[in-house]
Amino acid sequence: MIKVKRAYEAATPSDGYRVLVDRIWPRGVKKEAAAIDSWLKEVAPSTELRKWFGHDPARFEAFCQKYLAELKKQPANDAFKALQQLVKDHQTVTLVYGAKDETHNQAVVLAEELKKLPLK
Repeated sequence: MIKVKRAYEAATPSDGYRVLVDRIWPRGVKKEAAAIDSWLKEVAPSTELRKWFGHDPARFEAFCQKYLAELKKQPANDAFKALQQLVKDHQTVTLVYGAKDETHNQAVVLAEELKKLPLK
């Protein structure tokens, strides 16, 4: 199972393996409280793409296309493969992100891509 959760929400046992998928640590979140098992910075959108997108819902579709293209290049591709392996290795993986917008962010895009993978 793949879940998506904001870094500002409390970690729970049902989250399973928690992976931070942001390039920068969420502001104001203590590492202990975040309960992050793995931080895959390289799977996050590039700084340029993140700044261009600016979490503007009108740009989300274009963001998705550009982000998916980035995931096919290095070093993002290796990080995405590592994330795929984590999904195979753990019953539940929660993709943790810091954005305020819960529907227009990279974790949502990653979750959709990971759900397309064949089951174990």
